[in-house]
Amino acid sequence: MPGQAVEKDGHEIMDWSREPASGFGEAEQNSHDQVDAEDMYRMGKDQQFRRIFRLSTMIMFTSMVQCTWEVILIAPVGGLLNGGLPGLFYSYIWTFIGFMFIVMSLAEMASMAPTSGGQYHWVSEFAPARYQRILSYVSGWMATTSWQAGAAGLTFLIGTLIQGMIAAYDPSYIPKRWQGTLFVFAIAAIEAIVNSFMVNQLPRIQKIMIVPHGLGWMVVVVFVWVLAPHADAAEVFTQFTSLGWDNMGLSLMVGQITSVYFLILSDSAAHLAEEVRNASTSVPRAMMTSFYLNAIVGLIVLVTFLFAIPSIDNALDPAVNPSGYAFIYVFQQASYTGAIPIFTMMAIIMLVGSINTNASSARQVFAFARDGGLPFGKFISNVTQTKNSTAPRNAVLTTCTITCLLSLINIGSSVAFNAIISLQLMALMATYSISIGCVLYQRTLCGSKHLPAARWSLGKWGIPINTIAFIYSVFIFFWTPWPGAKDPTLETFNWSVVMFGAIAIISGIYYFFHGRRHYMGPVALVRDTSS
Repeated sequence: MPGQAVEKDGHEIMDWSREPASGFGEAEQNSHDQVDAEDMYRMGKDQQFRRIFRLSTMIMFTSMVQCTWEVILIAPVGGLLNGGLPGLFYSYIWTFIGFMFIVMSLAEMASMAPTSGGQYHWVSEFAPARYQRILSYVSGWMATTSWQAGAAGLTFLIGTLIQGMIAAYDPSYIPKRWQGTLFVFAIAAIEAIVNSFMVNQLPRIQKIMIVPHGLGWMVVVVFVWVLAPHADAAEVFTQFTSLGWDNMGLSLMVGQITSVYFLILSDSAAHLAEEVRNASTSVPRAMMTSFYLNAIVGLIVLVTFLFAIPSIDNALDPAVNPSGYAFIYVFQQASYTGAIPIFTMMAIIMLVGSINTNASSARQVFAFARDGGLPFGKFISNVTQTKNSTAPRNAVLTTCTITCLLSLINIGSSVAFNAIISLQLMALMATYSISIGCVLYQRTLCGSKHLPAARWSLGKWGIPINTIAFIYSVFIFFWTPWPGAKDPTLETFNWSVVMFGAIAIISGIYYFFHGRRHYMGPVALVRDTSS
């Protein structure tokens, strides 16, 4: 019986294992239910959520989290300053290649252990037994930091985008930083409402919003190519510029972080794994499919955008472009009033992307709290169950609260967004490095036979793919905290390294006083089902 209340460990929980899913035949549904149940049993987890997603809606969900073509238009400044038009193009290409190996490695681990915990859980299973607890704990805190910063960064981006749109079409409007923060508060409230009370509608929202996501891409490409003035190919592909660092090679390394931001968050699917049908297959497929689709459409938009920038200096000059967004300047060169519907559509698409990002962030923090890694773990990991839905409302509330608190940085400093994004990337690369390093350790020193079975497997290519992914993630981690220009001031300094260090200290203190006695790591609950 779907959604039947059952007694477990003295608590009444909802058993969603037999909840029907649209689009599956009964035999196929039973098979998927059995596989999902076996995975949860092996990992020692209760099935607390309804499995409302299937492969198609998970691809849509992950694609909306990434929003690659929209983010390319909204956040290219770092790459334009360090590398110019060709620097942004070529760094996108090599970032795509490098991230392909990372996403493949993560996808396989998501197939081995399809849990909302993601990286910290995988580290706990694959790290050397002597170090699994501390490495898993560090990975959990870094993953929480990354996803909370990511949720805040995207919400902040939408809030300031709305400000930029107003400034572009109302010369009398002077944007104030506190106003941008208020926009963030409003968007966070929408995220909280949808992810707390409309969670069962998330698959339907993806089906609806994937249409403007796809059509909007085509409209933007046609609009810019037909109406905007264009640069010549030599300028786009050969004329490198550096407005931040004197050395062009160094400038390109710093500027590549912009392209990294364009292509991250395929692992958002992993954090919804406990709500996906046939998760050990659907989640890795969703990760890979959404990554490739977003990268391809993103490349087309990137080339379109680069050819349409008449002048980097003008696009980034507040006196010429008061919106603060280069793409708004480009669109206005094409059609001053015709761009308004496109801006509006992009804001709505990004809003749904922020709702999805909030959902993934909430699941990640829920999982880590469930395993005892965070303060107030019982409160954060509570799941609100109703007749038709399940939602980690306290985790959603926690995520929205952190988003609002981080947005307060914007009131005191105009570089808040860059700091938050750098913090997100730095913490994310740390989790990638540790988790991929651990599975590589198992493969090279212990043998693949010690790894859980994966229905989406890298097979004999596991070691070379994991090796490249590990090296590349460490490489990006190194460059993430660099400032955008030499001789940084208090205003231009990349404060992410300070924030990262502060979080490391706080998590270390918490581990010393609480974690080392109470945090055992998810592997403590894992059952051996190989026999």
